[in-house]
Amino acid sequence: FVIVIYFRFLAAGLHMRQIAGLGISTQRGTFITWHKRTGKPFHNFISWQDLRSAELVNSWNNSLLLKVIHVIFTVLHFLTGNDRYLAPSFLTFSTHQASMKLSWVFKNIHEAEEAAKKNNCCFGTVDTWLLYRLTNGSVYATDYSNASSTGIFEPFTKCWNPTLCNLLSIPVSIYPPVRDTSFNFGSTDAEIFGVPIPIMAMVADQQSAMFGECCFHPGDVKLTMGTGGFWNVNTGEHLFASRGSLYPLIGWKIGEEVVYLTEGSISDVGTAVKWALDIELFTSVDETAEMAQRTADSQGVCFIPGLQVSGDDPYLCASFMGLKPSTNRNHLVRAILESVAFRNKLLYDIIVKKVHIPLRTIRADGGVSNNSFVMQMTSDLINKKIEKPANVEMSSLGAAFLAGLASGFWTDKKQLKKLRRIEAVFEPQKDSEEYRPAMDAWLQAMKRSPHW
Repeated sequence: FVIVIYFRFLAAGLHMRQIAGLGISTQRGTFITWHKRTGKPFHNFISWQDLRSAELVNSWNNSLLLKVIHVIFTVLHFLTGNDRYLAPSFLTFSTHQASMKLSWVFKNIHEAEEAAKKNNCCFGTVDTWLLYRLTNGSVYATDYSNASSTGIFEPFTKCWNPTLCNLLSIPVSIYPPVRDTSFNFGSTDAEIFGVPIPIMAMVADQQSAMFGECCFHPGDVKLTMGTGGFWNVNTGEHLFASRGSLYPLIGWKIGEEVVYLTEGSISDVGTAVKWALDIELFTSVDETAEMAQRTADSQGVCFIPGLQVSGDDPYLCASFMGLKPSTNRNHLVRAILESVAFRNKLLYDIIVKKVHIPLRTIRADGGVSNNSFVMQMTSDLINKKIEKPANVEMSSLGAAFLAGLASGFWTDKKQLKKLRRIEAVFEPQKDSEEYRPAMDAWLQAMKRSPHW
């Protein structure tokens, strides 16, 4: 991390003294715990893909206590109409959640458990650990976007959830203070870069991409297609809780302004394309759109995602269905790309149904947004225009924007909007019904695939 920053600045002909502020954008679901006094980690980073909590997850999801919790909060939501009680009414645990992995840590790593009893255990997602190390252990904090992404932070009350922690026997004392997203977190230790550099922003990657896309208004939508796919909707000052595929997050907090998001995610986007490259279905990712367009359809071949770990079904495997003697590479590639567009369509329909805010602009980023076939098919299926920026690496730009606002490099968001550069706009060219037979076949294949 430090070496990359240092050499990129040298390559650009800049000196470290010229940096007005540093912004940190990191992947959200990975965490570590360490000893407060010595700074020594109790274990390696535990990623969102870690499955060691699977047995604990199954035990909780099948427990009588969780069923009682569902009933209690269902009644509370019915009596009050308060969305704060909606999420607990259908709470289920998964191996993706930091809460269950933390519970596993305190059940299985004796040193962490003992340190927590003495108030000597620290928890941090990647941003918190980087901040701690860059400041030589003098600053321990996170921001609202990263905290809300852990599933342990209550977005309605904007604090760590004591009820959930008590339920899972996780000490509340382990969590860092939560600061604004655009905020002076302190300065890097002078020995690291040669000069102290102010750390002016910390933000989770998806929220950072949202900010980088300048999705500042309620109804603005950001579609990120990287390793996985994420649909984020700016819901302004309103926090929406929903059953199913959507979950509420804090997008960012800047002073008194708190912006909420509703997020939905899909797996195996960039992962599937990389796998196909690794097994030499094609020689360059750039040629996949052309390969898919060489054939009128996938000839009935359907790609079922499952290369990434599933929280609902940790044993799920990816598969192709509908293979024939005439199936060739173009059909397989088209099936992979179609599966991305079909899942975009499903998630978009859920958002339209459950998020009661008129949707405005849709802006895409991430490596897979460079694929014109996926982008055009998604636009056709949802019957909406999609903008793709010139720079698809929006997480880093969002962190820079937030740091620049905190340091006074920029004074307001209007200045940021002027910096946006749109490379392409995808507008609907086909009626979505033309895709109906292929999508129906894919949905049927999806029903046959679970619990393999």
